[in-house]
Amino acid sequence: MDDSITLNNAKNDPTKDRILDEAEALFALRGYDAVSIRKITGAANCNLAAVNYHFGNKQNLYLEVFRSRWLPRAVRIQKCFRESLAANGALTPSTVVESLAQAFIAGPLSEEERRRHHQLISGELAKPTEAFKMVADQAFRPLFDSLFEDLRSVLPDDIEEERLALKIFSVFAMVLYFNFARPLISSFTGCDYDAAFKERLVDHIVEFSINGLGAKSKETSI
Repeated sequence: MDDSITLNNAKNDPTKDRILDEAEALFALRGYDAVSIRKITGAANCNLAAVNYHFGNKQNLYLEVFRSRWLPRAVRIQKCFRESLAANGALTPSTVVESLAQAFIAGPLSEEERRRHHQLISGELAKPTEAFKMVADQAFRPLFDSLFEDLRSVLPDDIEEERLALKIFSVFAMVLYFNFARPLISSFTGCDYDAAFKERLVDHIVEFSINGLGAKSKETSI
């Protein structure tokens, strides 16, 4: 049989997608160490041979979850950020922060996607594996570099690179917290994460961040 036909059949095999879906759900919920291949095959209603055929081993399957599930979601968020920034008009510190907050808090991910996205990367931050280097190089670094370039061009010139980097991480940390700590924030505010509350959160993040960035005076003059 033609090798190309065999390869195409493997790519189109619904069993592969089913394994990835179930593996992602289990890895997100329990972490890499607590999930066995047996649990994955049971959830995916397949046998061990199917995992070996498509992925080789558990580690390769875990990396493929990040490669084919986590990274594409990160790309969608970054695309949303760039599109929002372009739609917001003139480049200012406020539009950069607003676009970033909108992309994460009111962006393209469903609730299930957002939950899995957060759980998977939380596991990597707590106990980094080879997957962490992948997402750091292909997702975190491009987004950070984009934010650095955008803010460098609209903030006072005397901000040192290290200070600017720390300011960006501070803004990013606030955006991520308001995005991923939704149950806690809702319980304290009494607000559901509906469109109106998300809009108020974005406004709050912008106001708080602009003070922290020290951008108010320069932005006022733009």
